[in-house]
Amino acid sequence: MTKRILVVEDDEPILDLMDLLIRRLGYEPVLLSNGPDALRYAKNDPPALILLDIMMTPISGWEFLEKLRAEPALKTLPVIIFSASPSVEEKMASINDPFLGVLHKPVSFVELRTGIEQALKKQE
Repeated sequence: MTKRILVVEDDEPILDLMDLLIRRLGYEPVLLSNGPDALRYAKNDPPALILLDIMMTPISGWEFLEKLRAEPALKTLPVIIFSASPSVEEKMASINDPFLGVLHKPVSFVELRTGIEQALKKQE
C-alpha cells in the first residue's frame, strides 16, 4: 500500500509542485490548503507524514501542530515543517518534538526525498 503524505500549504503553485514531486517519489499526496481541513483529515484518516507550511490562515502551522499533538493518536505522527522563515529552528528547539523536522523553501527534489525518508524512519 502506498504511503500517504498530507501537504498543508496555502500557496497553490507550491501545492501543485509538491503533488508532482511526491508522486515522483512513489507516495500518494493529499493536498489541503488550510489547517482546519487538514486537522479533520489527519484525525479521521492519519497519513504516514505531514508536510506543513507555517505561514497560513486561518490558523498558522504552529497552531496546527499544537492541535495535532493534543490528539493522543497523533503525537508520534511525523511532521516536516516546510517554510521559508529563518526563525523556524529557534521555535522548533523550544518545542522539543522528536517527530518534527524541517525543510527550507525552496526545496530540491533530493532534499525532499531525504527529508521524507528520514521522517518516515522515525515512525518505524
